[in-house]
Amino acid sequence: MIARELIDTAWVPGGEKLELFRHDKDFMIVLGHNELMSTRKWGSEEALATMSVERIKGAQRPHMLIGGYGMGFTLRAALRVLPEDAQITVVELVPEIIEWARGPMAELAAGCLDEPRVNLVMADVAPFISGAEGEYDAILLDVDNGPDGLVREDNNVLYSKSGLRAARRALAPGGVLAIWSAGPDPAFTRRLQKAGFDVDEVKVAARSNGKGPKHVIWFATAA
Repeated sequence: MIARELIDTAWVPGGEKLELFRHDKDFMIVLGHNELMSTRKWGSEEALATMSVERIKGAQRPHMLIGGYGMGFTLRAALRVLPEDAQITVVELVPEIIEWARGPMAELAAGCLDEPRVNLVMADVAPFISGAEGEYDAILLDVDNGPDGLVREDNNVLYSKSGLRAARRALAPGGVLAIWSAGPDPAFTRRLQKAGFDVDEVKVAARSNGKGPKHVIWFATAA
């Protein structure tokens, strides 16, 4: 039996410790006993990108913001389906996440962070969004485990009333706010609606083959 190997650790600013493990050919990023992401389960992360792009097909030279690089599945899927004149801004808080992408997981990253359409920003995505107005055709948030801050309590502001208002201001007309979650949250759905969004809540399989647990993606457009 192949043992799981600890590759590196990282502390989330204002949050918890992350651990990068390798098991045979797979990688996983773990918080305590919670596996936050893995190369074995990435179907819903890709769907976050592809289903968002479907919803902004009419946008000219679309600009997408991705909050949280993770293992890059969302970014690589976006690069595959967005046009060549698109722009993608990736905002990542934890420096080690990017170091891992360029280091032990470089083969998986496949150069996506160096693609000309990509602008990488090392920052907290919440104030970054608050400083924008009408700039993005799509804002994709895969930050923490969903609307409840598991990794970092400060992430909750993204999903608060003020955070959702800021996201709405940052979107261009017809833009989409897409939010990934490990599970459903009826209270958050109502919060999106009260913030003035039309909400489409979609359940997506964790694995690309349609198997495994179901994750949730909210697609919210200004009502």
